[in-house]
Amino acid sequence: MNVGQRIRQLRTKNNLTQEELASRCELTKGYLSQLENDLATPSLPTLQDIVVALGTNMSQFFMDEKGGYTIRWIVPNAQKNEMEPILVEIRPGEDSQLMQPHEGEEFGYVLNGRVILVNGKEEYPIKKGGTFYIKGDYEHFLKNTGSHSAQVLWICTPPAF
Repeated sequence: MNVGQRIRQLRTKNNLTQEELASRCELTKGYLSQLENDLATPSLPTLQDIVVALGTNMSQFFMDEKGGYTIRWIVPNAQKNEMEPILVEIRPGEDSQLMQPHEGEEFGYVLNGRVILVNGKEEYPIKKGGTFYIKGDYEHFLKNTGSHSAQVLWICTPPAF
């Protein structure tokens, strides 16, 4: 994740200028500009101040939102491990990330809602409490055709997200 880009994204979403955000965090506008351009790295207390000033929390700040889904990494830096567990929330009528064929396997557990696993040319409906276990032989993704968000615990080996 690009911390500076995320700060800028949330700052503009909140209609704040660099000067306004810097003032709220007792930082200089120049330092905030350096952070947003990845020319400096904030300390954890400074990042915490910025996150609070942006009206969010550290967990929300580090969530990765793409298209119609949100990924929350359960284990930080899991890319270094044998498997990578994530929590995926898919908004109604949206799809998850398209996974390209890869070596390894994936397991998913639907925590809330209903999804359809599209694995190659096959489709498998899965409701709350249901699971899937697949090899990464085909392109695959999840789609939420329901009217409520779906949450899926998705574990991939080797890490792919």
